[in-house]
Amino acid sequence: MIPKNKMPKSRFSESEIDQLVEAQADDASAWGRSIRVRRGKTTPLSLPAELAARAVFLAKLHREKNVQSWLARIIKERVEIEERAFSQAKRALSAQVGR
Repeated sequence: MIPKNKMPKSRFSESEIDQLVEAQADDASAWGRSIRVRRGKTTPLSLPAELAARAVFLAKLHREKNVQSWLARIIKERVEIEERAFSQAKRALSAQVGR
């Protein structure tokens, strides 16, 4: 096991992490106590009545089992679109600065 103060400050690549874990897999002293990770509590979301009614209609139209799962899917898709647009804008900006 590598002491924490001897660990390099740089980040490891995924393959480096895999190699390190595989090398230490059978060494019980390399592993600390297990920890329990809990899923975060859900956050309530308030919608105006008219918007909620429209969402219910569209969830039914898309044959979703309930409006919550449809909204979660739509929000996830939108977040992914926004993240992609942000990273593209960031890349374009850094390319302009690099010129």
